[in-house]
Amino acid sequence: MIGVAEQYRPRTMRSLAIVKMGRESSSAISPQRTIERLQMAQDNYHQPVLEQEIVELFSSLPAGVFVDATLGGGGHSAAILASAPQLRVLGIDRDPEARSAAAQRLAGQLDRVRIVDSTFAQLSEVVGANEDFLHGDPIVGVLMDLGVSSHQLDESRRGFSFRSDAPLDMRMDPTKGETAAQFLTHVDQHEFARILRANGETRFAGSIAKVVLERQPKTTAELTEAVERAVPMAARRRGHVATRVFQALRIVVNAEEEQLSTGLSAALDVLAIGGVVAVISYHSGEDRVVKSLLREAETGGCTCPVELGCVCGAVARVKVFKASAQLASAHEVEANPRARSARLRIARKVSP
Repeated sequence: MIGVAEQYRPRTMRSLAIVKMGRESSSAISPQRTIERLQMAQDNYHQPVLEQEIVELFSSLPAGVFVDATLGGGGHSAAILASAPQLRVLGIDRDPEARSAAAQRLAGQLDRVRIVDSTFAQLSEVVGANEDFLHGDPIVGVLMDLGVSSHQLDESRRGFSFRSDAPLDMRMDPTKGETAAQFLTHVDQHEFARILRANGETRFAGSIAKVVLERQPKTTAELTEAVERAVPMAARRRGHVATRVFQALRIVVNAEEEQLSTGLSAALDVLAIGGVVAVISYHSGEDRVVKSLLREAETGGCTCPVELGCVCGAVARVKVFKASAQLASAHEVEANPRARSARLRIARKVSP
């Protein structure tokens, strides 16, 4: 298990560079600042969650390539590059606005960063297509920061949030696939109810599915109104009544469950022996999937009785750092409320 430093001291951040799919591009180099000041003054995307823990984890790795499989605005990658001169970053994101934000944040060092338009489910293909950047160096770390970013929620036109009215889109990549509104035109009522239940909307899943599909919402306000019609005022739980419905639609529109399973398996495939994978999730269903996948990788899928020992020949792929997820500190939650629901799970790849 990798030891975590007792204290992380931000260093002056060196300017970084962007190379996208083999083509080099650069933006104006910002004045050098510490990571803390960079976050406070320049981060118009979102403040990285569990940044200190991620930096301490990956900065102790040997020389090689760190894959930021959910690059977002580049916050985690910026911190890694500033604290770990032995690492280079291969950043992946399917959201063009995220890649643009990262390109502005990471400017300068052409030999240390490459940004790729893809998803982490295609991690194996991305690695294969960027061998010229890897130069034969091992992939020593992979980070997956799941879910929707604060920037995506705040950009009302993307349709991720019920806080303002906008077209019901919800696509991470707004240039590909069908929108949430389009999905609702053909999904079966029983299937939609099942999706809602899988995301925690248990008691009123059936009635919500019925009303929503009858009304065929085209905007976030119309979806919110449909949900409110389906759930009696007296039965509404703490928080907004449409929260889990929006979450469920976002997950299915972006195939997040399938992406997670495929992507985590691919991460273990590309990691060098001794390399580390870290996954940050934000709701219990997502965390259960991560825990289950890592547990299966740790046991090799063995189901032999503990008292008999393994006799099925299962081979472990990883060693999980701890059984429970790591949570953000009270100090971080106070400074960044988004960290309240974050759960971090870590595993190291082992020899077969």
